[in-house]
Amino acid sequence: MKKVNVVVIGAGVVGLSTAVCIAEALPFCTVTILAEKFSPDTTSDLAAGILLPKEIPGIPLERQRRWFKGTFDHLLAITESPQASDAGVLQSSGYELFKEVPSIIKPYWADIVFGFRTMTDREMKRFPNHKYGRAVTTMKCESLRYLPWLEKRLTKAGGQMKREKVTDLQQLARSYDVIINCSGLGSRSLVGDEQVHPIRGQIIKVHAPWLKHFVRDGDGSTYIYPGIDYVTLGGTRQVNVWNLEVDKDDSKGIMERCSEFVPSLRTAQVLGEKVGLRPGRNNLRLEREWLQVQEHQVLLVHNYGHSAWGIALSWGTALEALDLVRKSLHEKPPHARL
Repeated sequence: MKKVNVVVIGAGVVGLSTAVCIAEALPFCTVTILAEKFSPDTTSDLAAGILLPKEIPGIPLERQRRWFKGTFDHLLAITESPQASDAGVLQSSGYELFKEVPSIIKPYWADIVFGFRTMTDREMKRFPNHKYGRAVTTMKCESLRYLPWLEKRLTKAGGQMKREKVTDLQQLARSYDVIINCSGLGSRSLVGDEQVHPIRGQIIKVHAPWLKHFVRDGDGSTYIYPGIDYVTLGGTRQVNVWNLEVDKDDSKGIMERCSEFVPSLRTAQVLGEKVGLRPGRNNLRLEREWLQVQEHQVLLVHNYGHSAWGIALSWGTALEALDLVRKSLHEKPPHARL
């Protein structure tokens, strides 16, 4: 088969995962990532990386389940390999707590993770402000290690990365046969998707090596995620807020809420504070269309709008994007202009 030039826009966890999937599965494809920012400067680099997704409205649960399982199994295989430390992937156990009993006791991912169960009355006594909790062992993926590891994997598969801001898909389509849009928040301007909006997240990194289990509030407002080198405390979910400056009031609120869960955090050494803008959207966009460019049509696959679940769904959505590319390369594009 003749060489197919593929370009992936975006070097966050979704873009890198998609590029690696295509480069490794389709050796006749030459894969290039174009991005303004690479690790450690992407939004993904700030993510705590715990795999505990929420249901996305408007998307069949079986499809979401496939995305999550694809990611979970991929990361699990890494934890069982010599690559685990370099890739920054580990198994993580802990508690998810709810102030009221949730309407869905058993989420769609309950049988994909390990040891999913309702917390006992004795366990719940530690958290008197919450009425229900579940214990679970899931995966944690540390982006500051994982993204550079994916970059090396892409290079090994023959892919390349270029620092470039993409503003015009029509112009890009003159140089590539396939375009994959993983631009996240950038899709608001790149493809005019006004559904895409920022969800501001602020975190604190602390040195607290005595903590081994995560604790998170079911609404996602408060979380404590022990990792390899530090513990991540959070957070904020401020919709349509573009501010990238650290807010001291937010930091104070995060530390107070987390210390209510785990009082020993009051003595933890603060290592840093960070802010990122998650690519919010009503639902994740993963679909294809064809760009009309002069006399021919170029495949355009969209894979963005993961909100706070970028890492949790990254490999699974990358596998589906790969399937769209694979199928489309064996089809004749529609003649009608889309």
